[in-house]
Amino acid sequence: MDANTNAMPQHQILMQIMQLEFAGVELNLFLDTHPDCQEALTQFNQVHQQLMQCKKSYEQMYGPLCNYGFSPNVGNYWRWVETPWPWDIKY
Repeated sequence: MDANTNAMPQHQILMQIMQLEFAGVELNLFLDTHPDCQEALTQFNQVHQQLMQCKKSYEQMYGPLCNYGFSPNVGNYWRWVETPWPWDIKY
């Protein structure tokens, strides 16, 4: 999966975030039972890095994904409520 999200529509970035989160959870579960597997650890670290970049890019373009994301509260208002929430986006 490519973490380059600059030219992707909002719903595609959200799909990529969901895919990366799924892969990260699966790798985490595998590593729970195979803690010495270097290949899985490398993949987990790569997925984690891509996920963090993807979330950061999304929040810079579209606003916060959650109330404690990469986007700090700016000014005297709460940004979380100013844009549609991820589940409100129409595909």
